[in-house]
Amino acid sequence: MDGFHLAQQVLDEAGTAPVKGAPHTFDAAGYVALMRRIRNQRPDEIIYAPTFRREIEEPIAGAIAVLPSQHYVITEGNYLLLDESPWSDLPSVLDQIWFLDTPEDVRLQRLLARHIHFGWSPPDALVRATSGSDGVNGQTVLASRRRANLLLTE
Repeated sequence: MDGFHLAQQVLDEAGTAPVKGAPHTFDAAGYVALMRRIRNQRPDEIIYAPTFRREIEEPIAGAIAVLPSQHYVITEGNYLLLDESPWSDLPSVLDQIWFLDTPEDVRLQRLLARHIHFGWSPPDALVRATSGSDGVNGQTVLASRRRANLLLTE
């Protein structure tokens, strides 16, 4: 799903860069369309999906080949269970959506480590992970877990 982050230039122009990672900063309709396309893949068709390169903070189109011989596709993302369009179309497109319920202290530790690894200062990383966009997004994700087919605990 991260391959559907909007490009940094688009976020900058829209003024949404400070909340990058929020549901409205993704091409959600494009992601749902890709999942539909994969579900209906023809036997002679290779479908290409984007990826996200954290080191440059940008999506890269056409980076993942989905071959017709692949019987299972596993996708991941924070908003697969959101109850707002177009995210809410995903349960009709995917066979299963599981939710990995991570303890808050573990989630916070991982976010801090990731932000610091990619150049954030520890104080800025803490703000983003708790009261900033990651904190808000985390609450949004938790509220959607009731829609999961399976709830896993870490």
